[in-house]
Amino acid sequence: MWIAKSPLHTARSHPATVSYKGKLYVFGGGGPNFLSLDTVEIYNPRTDTWSWGSPMPTHRSGAVAALINDRVYVIGGGYKKPDGQFKFLTTVEIYDPARDRWETGPDMIMPHDYPGVAVSGNHIYIMAGHHPDATEGGPSKDPGFTFCETLNVNQDRWVEIAPLPVPRFALKGAVLDGKIIATGGVAFTGKGLTEYDLIDIYEPVRDAWTKEESFALPWPAAAHGVCIHKGCLYIFGGYSTNGIHTRAACYSPDTKEWRALPLMDKPRAAMGVVSIEDTIYLIGGWEVDGRTVMDTVTAEMTPALQIPFL
Repeated sequence: MWIAKSPLHTARSHPATVSYKGKLYVFGGGGPNFLSLDTVEIYNPRTDTWSWGSPMPTHRSGAVAALINDRVYVIGGGYKKPDGQFKFLTTVEIYDPARDRWETGPDMIMPHDYPGVAVSGNHIYIMAGHHPDATEGGPSKDPGFTFCETLNVNQDRWVEIAPLPVPRFALKGAVLDGKIIATGGVAFTGKGLTEYDLIDIYEPVRDAWTKEESFALPWPAAAHGVCIHKGCLYIFGGYSTNGIHTRAACYSPDTKEWRALPLMDKPRAAMGVVSIEDTIYLIGGWEVDGRTVMDTVTAEMTPALQIPFL
């Protein structure tokens, strides 16, 4: 069963989220009226309470967060300017949770708004996102991006890597069973927006993207939620061919099969997803209309043996 938790102080979609030492951190996102935020909220599951962290130096939504060496790298994203055009960012800012302080990180090579992110070893991988030239019309005519890059935090320098085979934004990255993956996403393909069920695998040694036969999402998905929980890949909601929905599923690399999860509490897209101990949290996001932002937080414990096969 999904269980409602204390709501965010500020409703938001497209937040960057991580867990650190048993707490959940939420960075920025898009607030009411599409206003990009700089606020940081911290959730304590033991008390079911939210507190404030020091705000980000930059207002932005569509950023991603990566935790390495007790520091959180908040990367990319963008905001809507007063003239209605979008500004996509190369910005990297580093948050120290222990000291509640920010410092400036190394700028990316290219701007990435709503990309995928994955962390493997000392490397952060950033995958695609909105096309840098799609700053006027918004996502409805955005062909997506293929540019990918990686940061070795020991060298403090971004390096271009092989591009994604298919351009897209609103995708999600992860590391599953030691493999760096890019899941789903969407792009304008000439006749309209197309969501993808793709799962691409990046091989750092060969600097190449590959695919495995029959390894794909259970449905086309964009602005979905993804996390790795107890070695399995979990997917929640997002846009699909029938709009924003309530479906959820998990994939086991051992059985190579997807299993259905209980439906979410409500249709939800562009949310944050964090796994802490036995529980997965869904944070904020868009309502079914794709415009109204949520302050709601819902959680589910995951008894994997009770999940029926798809």
